[in-house]
Amino acid sequence: MLSTFAHRPALLQESLAHLALQRGATVVDGTLGGGGHAEAILKATGPTGRLVGFDLDPEALDAARKHLVEFGDRVVFVHGSFRELGNVLESQGISRVDGVLFDLGVSSWQLDSPERGFRFSGPAPELVPLDMRMDPAAPRTAADLLRDASRDELVGWFQNHADLPGSKRLAREIVESRRARPLRTSADLIEAIDRAGIGRGRRHHPATLVFQALRMAVNDELGAIRNGIEQAIQALRPEGRMVVLAYHSAEDRVVKNAFRDAVRGCVCPPRTPVCICGRQPCLRLVTRKPITPHADEVISNPRARSARLRAAARIPETT
Repeated sequence: MLSTFAHRPALLQESLAHLALQRGATVVDGTLGGGGHAEAILKATGPTGRLVGFDLDPEALDAARKHLVEFGDRVVFVHGSFRELGNVLESQGISRVDGVLFDLGVSSWQLDSPERGFRFSGPAPELVPLDMRMDPAAPRTAADLLRDASRDELVGWFQNHADLPGSKRLAREIVESRRARPLRTSADLIEAIDRAGIGRGRRHHPATLVFQALRMAVNDELGAIRNGIEQAIQALRPEGRMVVLAYHSAEDRVVKNAFRDAVRGCVCPPRTPVCICGRQPCLRLVTRKPITPHADEVISNPRARSARLRAAARIPETT
């Protein structure tokens, strides 16, 4: 139900501080969710500031429309991925923006909605579908991926998206299991994980990492982050700020590397005597190390505990 859509924004004050917004600013919120960050941004940029908000989940967009109704036409709601940022801004007649915020990952509401299939814990896992789509209209579910993926593809997802120990063993078990019957529910996948014997003795159930990896594969989240950051850099005005909140190592690694490459510019091999790639530096780091939540925030909002905030600013283009 839309009335229950809730997502407490992590590192809210830190995000606002590093966006360094002025009144009248135009901002992109690439992961609108329930509108928590967006509301604070609109208040900080009022009375004339504008916000373009993206979300793949139509229920999140509907909830955000209700939450942000007081801001009227200052908000543009976009059902889509922030990897489409450039085209959407062009369609809105916006040439440059003052700030961009990406709050990555899955929302608390999505995790707590069994029918969305994002989590394995809770009652009746045999009734929880292996879905995991951010956009319910997307063509392929997690069950589809588990049915069709090769062993090597499964290993790649488990290793690259979740650093999962025992990735090869689990991939082999999934391939064997689906020969008998398809994996359609959370219970099916948990049984395969148990049979593979991975994660024994660890504090957290290994399904946490397995479900994370599959969700990221279903939604091509790492690819979207790379594309989205590239689009955001091109959209930022000089000295415009970009803030990204990541929640686990795979996301944060992509953000860190994308910022590093944009700060460095040239990506030619070290021994190349003269630059042939033509890339120029386009960002400067605002945060040298990621910012993490204070203890008080973690107590009041436990799901913020793994948040990592990185910020960068656009530098003027060179001729």
